[in-house]
Amino acid sequence: MTLTQQIKSKAIELGFSKVGIAKAEVLSEDGEHLKEWLHRGYHASMKWMGENFEKRIDPPKILPGARSIISVAVNYYTDVQHHPTQDEGKVSRYAWGDDYHIHVTARIQKLFDCIKQMAPESAGRYYVDTGPVMDKAWAERAGLGWRGKHTNLITKEYGSWVFLGEIISTLELEYDTPMEDFCGSCTACLDACPTKAITEPYVVDSNKCISYLTIEHRGEIDKSLAPFFDQWVYGCDICQDVCPWNKFQQQTKDKEFAPRDGNVTPSLNGLHSMTQEDFSKKFQKSPIKRTKREGLRRNAEFIKHR
Repeated sequence: MTLTQQIKSKAIELGFSKVGIAKAEVLSEDGEHLKEWLHRGYHASMKWMGENFEKRIDPPKILPGARSIISVAVNYYTDVQHHPTQDEGKVSRYAWGDDYHIHVTARIQKLFDCIKQMAPESAGRYYVDTGPVMDKAWAERAGLGWRGKHTNLITKEYGSWVFLGEIISTLELEYDTPMEDFCGSCTACLDACPTKAITEPYVVDSNKCISYLTIEHRGEIDKSLAPFFDQWVYGCDICQDVCPWNKFQQQTKDKEFAPRDGNVTPSLNGLHSMTQEDFSKKFQKSPIKRTKREGLRRNAEFIKHR
């Protein structure tokens, strides 16, 4: 068994759903797209998206001597659907259970340590949605899937319900072939987006995106968007829910991502009246803490009076 095969076998053994490897090289085309996206102001208030630009497109700028990017994916789909009453909100599927940063990072750290044992002379860095790394670009190059027109990575086996992580390594490994784009002429995600945040295929304007507005945005939400929010109080899954490739979704084996009590369709009044102590206790180790109590109360109020 080659070193590459050993690494992939260990990744699956540790619970990753998919693993692939790409050559560490400059992301020239992706860099140009990122530059244009930033120029349009589509990153909204997420200023960090424009920081460390050279590192984002050139792995050796992060890790001198980088030769390979090991990309991994974890399926998080739980077969539960949103059926909110008028007094309830909807939470994005990825945030129903524990914070993926915690569990996927722990898993990728184990893989990183195993690689170090296999090849003590190697150096590396690992990331899970952190640091200046274009995770979807590398996952695509590593053959895990392709980026859909909604910009999420789509896999044939699990649809787009996957968390991503990567290890940048100085090891020269066997590289996988990037997957073909299977979106074809489909425009389901563009047609379904209520705020028209997907301005064109493969381009999302965060300023209009319900996920961005309910999670990352601080301050008031533009009232003109209220009629389009449905009952999304944290995140939004519309573009993924309508994607034909998500009919291939599979139930996750990770109980950590199963819905916590009240996290699928929480009470709007309950969210609005929540104290800081209640918020901290209920959303400990949950992705929902990202928006902070003030943001969640704002979202609940916005949905109640839309």
